[in-house]
Amino acid sequence: MTLRKLTLPSAVLAAALILPASPAFAVSKEMVQLQTQVQQLQDAVARLQQSNDERMGVMKDLIQQSADSVNRMSSKIDTLEKQLQTRQDAQNGKLDQVSGQIQSLNDSLDEMKARLARLEKLMQDVQSQQQSINATMPPATATPMDNAAPPAATQPATPGKKGKPSAGTPVSALPEAPSTPAAPPVDDLYKTALGDYMGAKYQLASSEFSDVIRYYPNHTLSGNASYYQGEIAYRAGHYEDAIKNYDRVIEQFPDNSKVAVSHLHKGQALIALKQNDAGVRELRALIQRYPNSPEAMQARSKLSGMGVTVTPRR
Repeated sequence: MTLRKLTLPSAVLAAALILPASPAFAVSKEMVQLQTQVQQLQDAVARLQQSNDERMGVMKDLIQQSADSVNRMSSKIDTLEKQLQTRQDAQNGKLDQVSGQIQSLNDSLDEMKARLARLEKLMQDVQSQQQSINATMPPATATPMDNAAPPAATQPATPGKKGKPSAGTPVSALPEAPSTPAAPPVDDLYKTALGDYMGAKYQLASSEFSDVIRYYPNHTLSGNASYYQGEIAYRAGHYEDAIKNYDRVIEQFPDNSKVAVSHLHKGQALIALKQNDAGVRELRALIQRYPNSPEAMQARSKLSGMGVTVTPRR
């Protein structure tokens, strides 16, 4: 009886202790699962973060590589532009050099032409004197002694047409050569002026070229003298005076060898005066008139450097 009383409360107490233990155990299990899920999420986030960091690192490397490539390409382009500019400058320098050599050859040719003209004139004078001498000789006869010239007293000195001695005038009775004119021969004047120009004596050469133009305004060497007057003015920066001299060559001496280079330098002088439209027209006129000349090559190079469309060579 007593044991039963003691056992029942104990059983009740044990049951009471056991009954609330089941919910506590369930709550603890859910917490563990929740913590496990949270840990899994944290691990996933950590892996995602690591993956993003790796991808960002790769993207940064790619961007850096792309930037380096762009910089290298930019550097190469700059180098190519400099090389092209250097080549263009060298080509322009060679064109200028070739043009200068051609001009020197033209000058030498002009000088040779002037010398030939002078020699031809001297030969004509000699021939005229020879004809005059032959005219004074008596006709030959069968007797050798009769070939001697008669005394001068028996040969009247009668002037012929245009001041030439008539037949029968002795050599000693020939009239004296006329006095030289006030102006020296045109070839001598031009040769002296050209020599001073080549020697960089521009002021003296300008005065001498002016003498050529003043004394022989219609001679072909006067056109050359006008061109060199323009060159002297151009070197001094007097572009308007240079243009006037170039215009004189172009307008008054259309067949002169200096016409093409006068067009070229006139165009350059106009551009130097900031008259770009007029300068471009002048250079295009040169290209149209002398398409295959060295001056036309220089004009194309100048227009191309200015960004102006150049008419292609035919």
